[in-house]
Formats: sequence, C-alpha cells, structure tokens
Amino acid sequence: MLNISGIHEGFVLDHIKAGMSLQIYRDLKLDKLDCTVAIIKNAKSSKMGKKDIIKVECPIESLDLDILGFIDHNITVNVIKGDKIVDKMELKLPHQVKNVIKCKNPRCITSIEQELDQIFVLSDEKNEIYRCKYCEEKYEGVK
Repeated sequence: MLNISGIHEGFVLDHIKAGMSLQIYRDLKLDKLDCTVAIIKNAKSSKMGKKDIIKVECPIESLDLDILGFIDHNITVNVIKGDKIVDKMELKLPHQVKNVIKCKNPRCITSIEQELDQIFVLSDEKNEIYRCKYCEEKYEGVK
C-alpha cells in the first residue's frame, strides 16, 4: 500500500480522470508554486474504476478554479486547514476562459495581434461549447 502523508493546509483535487493529472499540473501552473505537490496516478476508485489525485500544500488562493472548471468540472476540490477537510468545492463551467486555449482560425484578430488575450466564451453549457470572443470560432475540445 502506497502511503502519502496528509496535508496540514492546502487542497486536494480528487476524481480526476485517470491519466489527466500531469496535464492539469501544467495547465494550473503548479510547477511555478513554491510548495509540495503530490500526484497520484491510477488510484483505485469505486466510482470511476481508476482516478488521479493531486495533493497541494499551498493556500487555495493559488488555485485558478476557472481553468480547473474548464478542464473538468467533475473534479472535486477538498480544502484542507488544520489537517481536516473544511470545505468541498463544486466546480462549474466558467462563463469565459482567458489565455487557456488558442483560436485555430488563421483569420482571427488573435492570430495577427499576438499580444491580444485569447478569450473564449461559453456559448452552449449543455454541450460544453466555447467560442472565440472575437471571431466566434468554435473550440473543439478533447472532452
């Protein structure tokens, strides 16, 4: 049995689809934080079969919930303070995401104006469809 010590203060990202933890680690820029991060891949899960878990010993303020909600709004965020779970945060699809995905339309203004923010707006919540704010190009995700 693998033993990874508990967290005194920080957060645990649970119910991550198996194999997605390293992408989430990069997308959330957890490598830029000066804190302890544990990635558990392919943990047994009665609900999912296999899942990944990320434990981070850092204040929750360092976590971008919009990016996480965009990646997978089914992930559970457990907030830890004083060695105990004090809050379970439910994620939702953010209304817009900024500089997370790039527009693929070669004629979009963001292709010409490099310093312009890449902004995608949620246009269809049921089908989880985002469109470029500038040219309406549909984001074809890997969901």
